[in-house]
Amino acid sequence: MTQPAPHPASLLEALARYDTPTICNAMEVVAPERRLVGFTTKPLVCPFPDLPPMVGYARTATIRATSASSLSAAEARAQRTAYYEYCGTGHGPRISIIQDLDGANIGFGAFWGEVNSSVHKALGCLGVVTDGSIRDIPAWAPGFQALAGSIGPSHAYVHLAGFGETVCVAGMTVSSDDLVHADCHGAVVIPANVAAKLPDAAELCGRREEPILAVARSSSFTLEKLKEALAKSAEIH
Repeated sequence: MTQPAPHPASLLEALARYDTPTICNAMEVVAPERRLVGFTTKPLVCPFPDLPPMVGYARTATIRATSASSLSAAEARAQRTAYYEYCGTGHGPRISIIQDLDGANIGFGAFWGEVNSSVHKALGCLGVVTDGSIRDIPAWAPGFQALAGSIGPSHAYVHLAGFGETVCVAGMTVSSDDLVHADCHGAVVIPANVAAKLPDAAELCGRREEPILAVARSSSFTLEKLKEALAKSAEIH
């Protein structure tokens, strides 16, 4: 697979200064055709809401937990090794994006806990976005973000089904190496052709909100002042 050229580190740092809702607002300005696609649409649990936003390139995988792997022990170890090599290489920083394939039993067994959060952090990943379950929250790798479909106690028969393919997690379709922005609210895929436009668009969104927020938070709020603020906001370009 030929990887796209990475964005400058300075751009990723700039994007990480904004929360994910603000990035989604900015996306509405620069890529209005993506208003209905490219972001998580189902609720996810975030045990570490105070961690800052993460911005990184996707490392995708799929898992199952309600049935045992058909691979031999040696084959499973080889697969896991290949997966870790995939997670630890390529443009960084990286974010693990894992789809649980257990259908109605999604989240039955946790792939993520003390061990995998520590291993993935060591491999250069910033965190994980999964519709599966996670566990070992008190022993989780410090600073490693998590957005998950649920929290549960067991890993059951959890195993890798595959990796490197396009996945869909909580309504968000992600391909390997996609640029992803995520925080406690959810996650969004940032197309390569609009990434550089987002910081300016985010600033524009903020400027448009300022007059409205100033009036709404004022002790002298009136409906007439709100109308004036809305008109002023609409004039900001």
